[in-house]
Amino acid sequence: MRRTVATAFLLAGCALAGAFRAWPARAETAVVQPADPAQIEAARTSAQELGAALKDALTQALKAQGALGALQVCHEAAPTIASGVSAKSEMQTGRTALRVRNPANAPDDYERAQLEDFLARQANGEDATTLESAAILEINGVKEFRWMKAIPMGEMCMQCHGTAVAPEVLAEINTLYPEDQATGFKPGDIRGAFTVRKVLSSP
Repeated sequence: MRRTVATAFLLAGCALAGAFRAWPARAETAVVQPADPAQIEAARTSAQELGAALKDALTQALKAQGALGALQVCHEAAPTIASGVSAKSEMQTGRTALRVRNPANAPDDYERAQLEDFLARQANGEDATTLESAAILEINGVKEFRWMKAIPMGEMCMQCHGTAVAPEVLAEINTLYPEDQATGFKPGDIRGAFTVRKVLSSP
């Protein structure tokens, strides 16, 4: 059974930071083909495992140290958690956004297009918790499976990403992430997305 909205809401507050990103940001070519249902289900499972692990770490930090503790989890623990999940699933699993906290998580062309599509679909009345995309792309001669799922904002996320972030939290954000773009969100906004990718073949 899938983990659903509660996990995604909490994860939106985790700065979308620290997932290892080994692929180039720009693609010379991209030929879209349908994704296999089994690949999609594997991607969902991997993203759910990442979500559950981050949720556990964030819940403990919030209880012990509040928003400042959650920021430290995102800054220090999230990369290790994402790497571990990726290694287990043999799929690169992380998060991205149009307005990132960590510039290392900036979207590539495919991810940007899907994020923009998610926003358009939400504006047209679709439920953000159901927004998902999948495809097989050929990028610079490398065939990759790609999957994404939107992460909506929840009330808890407002502490670090909302419109009225506490001064001490904002100061810590500016220290850890001088190029931060990830405040000013409202509950229900699409904060970003889980993103999963796997190389299927290469030249």
